[in-house]
Amino acid sequence: MVILTHMTNTDAFGSNREVIALITKKPIVALILYPNFSLFHFSVPHLIFSAILDGHHLFELRIISPSACSVTADHVITIQPEGGLELAETADILIVPGWHDLNERPIPDLVATLTRAHKRGAQVVGLCYGAYVLAYAGLLDGKRASTHWMAEQDFCVRFPLVNLDTNALYVDDDGIITSAGTGAALDCCLYLVRAHYGSKIANKIARNIVIPPHREGGQAQFIEQPVAASTEDSQINQLLDYLRQNLTQQHSIDELAAIVSMSRRTFTRHFHKATGMTLLNWLINERLQRVRELLETTAVPIEHLSELTGFQTPLSLRQHFKKKFQVTPSDWRRSFGLKTISGESL
Repeated sequence: MVILTHMTNTDAFGSNREVIALITKKPIVALILYPNFSLFHFSVPHLIFSAILDGHHLFELRIISPSACSVTADHVITIQPEGGLELAETADILIVPGWHDLNERPIPDLVATLTRAHKRGAQVVGLCYGAYVLAYAGLLDGKRASTHWMAEQDFCVRFPLVNLDTNALYVDDDGIITSAGTGAALDCCLYLVRAHYGSKIANKIARNIVIPPHREGGQAQFIEQPVAASTEDSQINQLLDYLRQNLTQQHSIDELAAIVSMSRRTFTRHFHKATGMTLLNWLINERLQRVRELLETTAVPIEHLSELTGFQTPLSLRQHFKKKFQVTPSDWRRSFGLKTISGESL
């Protein structure tokens, strides 16, 4: 058996040339261990929230257990936490990274800690089966939630007051955040980074660990609509590349069918088979993705974004954006746009 003591990661992501201003108030993350916890589920938030960029910690990570005693993972590794639940009382983010037994309720002290945290405005997170802990605590009653697909039926029976979203990768409902399986836990943790530091920092961390920077999937506005990046149809692939490079132009089915030397009917059939969408819906989706990128990474006024993304009017852009993401472009920019630390842009 290997025994580990939690130590602060001082070089997890190597050298970064981009200068990040000194962070004077780092968000505190309490990562809560439980009996026979999953080492993999623990390692996901540990990896994300121990991140260092340009020599600066982004978060203050605390590893805790309700008893403050060492806890064994998967019967092979024991981790010595930094302390007990008292260390979570000042945390900005509390994370339960899974759960060992779906039939076992969390101890009252843990329930009380999570409840107090939510009341004082902290984000309370249940990754994968960690959603059970939040549900047992009553924190999910009347709220939307997500959990691993294998437990969906059981979860619905146990917690009928919870609105389980079986399509979402992760859900944020009033600061109570839950995710589906392990891959979705990574997405959920990056969502939290983005919420605190903006998309540029979240994307940098994602690139360093070689995962997609932003798979949507929390609240309704963050549910990803799967679109094939490429297909087996080479003609359609080339056309999709062309369309992405010319989103500001207006396109018709007849024009595009002529480009690929197909009849209108044949083109429509091939395009839908390749993308799962009509041409109009595909163009709207791609234009909205471009709008979102510009909202997150630039300060271009929203009134001008329609010209840069192919929407005919700012009103049309706003209507399509609100319909897809359930928030306005301004709200999206406030949540995920460029942010600053000590006055310097990230």
